[in-house]
Amino acid sequence: MLSFLFLAAALATPAEAPLRILIAYHSETGNTAKLAQAVREGAAAVGGVEVTMRKTAEVTGRDMTSADAVLVGTPVYWGSVSGETKSFLDRLANTLRKARPEMGEGRLAGVFCTGGAVASGKDLARLTAIAAFLAMRFAVVGGVDSEGYGILGPQATTVSNAPNASELTEATAFGQRFARVARRLRP
Repeated sequence: MLSFLFLAAALATPAEAPLRILIAYHSETGNTAKLAQAVREGAAAVGGVEVTMRKTAEVTGRDMTSADAVLVGTPVYWGSVSGETKSFLDRLANTLRKARPEMGEGRLAGVFCTGGAVASGKDLARLTAIAAFLAMRFAVVGGVDSEGYGILGPQATTVSNAPNASELTEATAFGQRFARVARRLRP
């Protein structure tokens, strides 16, 4: 009996640690927070995933170094990311560089944003964050719009109200897609 237990223990595979996704967002009006919540719901719906969601100013160095994947949400300020989001990206780069020379190598990143008007620079803001992630050696995962085309990541136009149902649905689908891809590509 003892040899059977020893054999069973030797053949058992250890449980895989959950994939850790960090969602960091900056939100002054609450609109980017609502989009972040939808992204979180989508990612958390994927099995084997642990999601931490924090405002960018509240993200700790431990949050950064323990994350397998990072999603960042930003409002658009003057056609780019907000100053607080830029500060977060700088802190992320510095923290990862100190922790390991390869920085974000082997990790995934994604972006989402909100802007007050249709043409307020949402693409430029997402591209700014994507460029920062690529410089940190992350691989970037985009989203898919309602027509099946690839996109930089979800966005919401919030000129006079919160993200609408369609924008929130796209953000949730992005969170699911991001988590599924991250699980598939996990080293």
